[in-house]
Amino acid sequence: MRRFGLIGLLTICLFLCSCEETHFQSSVPAYPVRVSIDTKIGQFVHFQPTAQNSYVVVNKDGYFLNNKYVLPTSVTDAWGYGGVVVFVSMNGYVAFDLACPYCAAHGSCEPCEVNSLFAECPHCGERYDLGSGYAIPQTGISHEALRELMVIQSDGKLTISQKQ
Repeated sequence: MRRFGLIGLLTICLFLCSCEETHFQSSVPAYPVRVSIDTKIGQFVHFQPTAQNSYVVVNKDGYFLNNKYVLPTSVTDAWGYGGVVVFVSMNGYVAFDLACPYCAAHGSCEPCEVNSLFAECPHCGERYDLGSGYAIPQTGISHEALRELMVIQSDGKLTISQKQ
């Protein structure tokens, strides 16, 4: 019986020693993100808070609301590396940094342009499927999805920030 306990202990030690850290490192730098959107006010151009496949893009110009751009309102507002898209997918609210990971890995920041279900890089042509809720690349140019951001929904407001 003692021998079995010793073998079990050695097996556990070998198992723990063989584990590698599998933390994914995105090609898109982790720039600060802090976006707040009040879903109860205004009429967004492409974003209806309850309509699947609707979206809002937040970039260097802010976001488009009531035919004008809403710019950052505080020093803590931040739009990430290439801007932010908030999308209503079948999984609920999702948000992604719009910097193309393929272009970021090659030393440039190319913000993707959003149209309906896809975000498309104007430089390399990669298309990312927003409708799935995961922003998976479609053409095979990039082997990495758009950097996912955290969305917290509370009292009709969405707060978007970097994932921890």
